[in-house]
Amino acid sequence: MGISRDEVMRIAELARLEFGEEDAARYALELDLILGYVAKLEEVDTEGKKPLTHAQELVNVMRQDEPVQGLSQDQALMNAPARKGEFFLVPRIMDNSDED
Repeated sequence: MGISRDEVMRIAELARLEFGEEDAARYALELDLILGYVAKLEEVDTEGKKPLTHAQELVNVMRQDEPVQGLSQDQALMNAPARKGEFFLVPRIMDNSDED
C-alpha cells in the first residue's frame, strides 16, 4: 500500500508545512518506506517479551533554574494560522447562548 501525493499534501496541511510537488513525491516514497518498516516490525513475535518503555535507563539531570529570554509577541504569533491584533485567533468551542 503506497502513500499518495494527495495524502502527503493532506499531512503537510495538517502539520502546516509547505513544499513543492517534487518534495511531495519524495516524501511519499520516504513515508512508504517507513510504513514498510513498521509493517515488518508488526511481524516480529513478541509473545512473552516484556515491553520496553525506554531504550536507556532514565536518570534525572538536575541543573540550575535560570531565566532565559523568551519569544517576543511577534515571534510567538509568527506561525499562527490566524490572529486578531496581538492575539491568537481560535475557533469558538463554546456557545454562550442560554438555549436548552
